Formats: sequence, structure tokens, C-alpha cells
Amino acid sequence: MVDFDEVATALRRASGVVVLTGAGVSVESGLRPFRGPGGWWKGHDPARLATPEAFAADPALVSEWYDARRLVALAAEPNAAHEAIAELERRVLHGGGRFALLTQNVDGLHQRAGSERVVELHGNLTVWRDHRSGRRVTPDPTPFAAYPVPGPDGGWLRPDVVWFGESLPREALAATEAALAWCDLLLVVGTSAVVYPAAALVGHAAWAGAVTVEVNVEVTPAEVDHRLTGPAGVVLPRLVRAVVSRARRPASRRG
Repeated sequence: MVDFDEVATALRRASGVVVLTGAGVSVESGLRPFRGPGGWWKGHDPARLATPEAFAADPALVSEWYDARRLVALAAEPNAAHEAIAELERRVLHGGGRFALLTQNVDGLHQRAGSERVVELHGNLTVWRDHRSGRRVTPDPTPFAAYPVPGPDGGWLRPDVVWFGESLPREALAATEAALAWCDLLLVVGTSAVVYPAAALVGHAAWAGAVTVEVNVEVTPAEVDHRLTGPAGVVLPRLVRAVVSRARRPASRRG
């Protein structure tokens, strides 16, 4: 209880809140993580599916695999963790604070839950782009008719996600750097804390003086001030309720 109470107090007092989320948040919506038992990479070689070279060698194979993932993501629904983060954003902004949600997830569930200040570090699986021109399109929520998929400018459509060997979007990096400059509390939710450069954000925030908090079902290598162990869909709603109730609690009267 000590960590939970301290985190609730720190969160209520924070004027700049940044949330970093990973696959663990969407697992509770039925989406598979990349790593571990049952992960997307089990039985698959990322070098054949998630690199520019793989797409160039076999665009049909890569497109079909990612289209299946796209349809799974579109069929999923935001869970209590997504909704709690969206509610936290509203509360922080309503109180005059700053808020940013940095996500490694590519499923778009945060936006569907109501989050608005979202920085997608690894792109979005529901958006595709012409591999020649870079023009983005949002396909209908149905399977593509054939693979590979013709793009609007003569290339093939590829998912608008960051593959191995590619850099994070410049806009996302700039937004992340700006958020860490004013962050005084970093909430790390459902991430393994081993995938860089996102894994380095905890250290950057701590170095800048922010309180760092991890919410996860298991302990990760992240060096944080507080750990709240349990499913994000259980811990986060409880945490937000505690922040709201304490904010409404009237001051004690003496004398």
C-alpha cells in the first residue's frame, strides 16, 4: 500500500504527466504481445516479416501477415487500462497540467478509448502508406482483395509502422523530447523496458528529476521509484479513482 499511496499523491500533485505504454496494455484487449509464449514472433522470423529488406523481397508475404494483424487490432476493443489513461489525461488537462501519452503500440486502441495527446513511437497498423511516395491511406476495415496491395502512387502499400532497421518518426522523437522536458511524473505501463529507444526514456525522465512509476504484471529491468504490480486494467482505474477522490476531499477544519 505504501507505493500505491505515494504514487496517488505524486500523481495528484504532478503538473506534467507522461505515460509510456507497451504491449502489456493491449494484451488485456486480447491482442498478442510480440515476445514470449503466444507472442507474434513465436514461430516467425522477424527478419522475414518486419524489415524493409523483407518487404522488398516478398511484399505479398509481408502484406498478408500485417493485414491479418490489422484486422485483429480493428476487431479488438479498448479495455479498462486504455479508458483509465484517457480519463487521467482529461483530469490532468482539466486541472491546468500537461499530459502526453507515448505508446509503443500500433493498434490505435488508445485513440479509440478517447486519448488525444498520443505520440505513436512505432506508427499505426491501421494506417498504410505507398512505399514509393510515402502517401498515407486508411484502408477499409476488411481484408485486402489480394497481396501485395497497390498504392495510390504506383508503389505497394505497406503498414505505417516502424520496422527493424528503421528510425522512429522524427515528429514522434521531437514530441517525446519536448514532453520529457516538462515531465515531473512518468508512468510506465505494460512495457518490457528492453526495446530501445523507448526503454531509455525511464532513465532520461529520472535524470531530469521526474518521479518514475512502473505498472506491470511482472517486474522488469526498469529502474523506477515505484512499482505497482498487477494487470493495468485493474491497477490504473483504481489509481485514477484514488487521484480523483483525494482531489475532491475537503480540507480539514480546525479550531
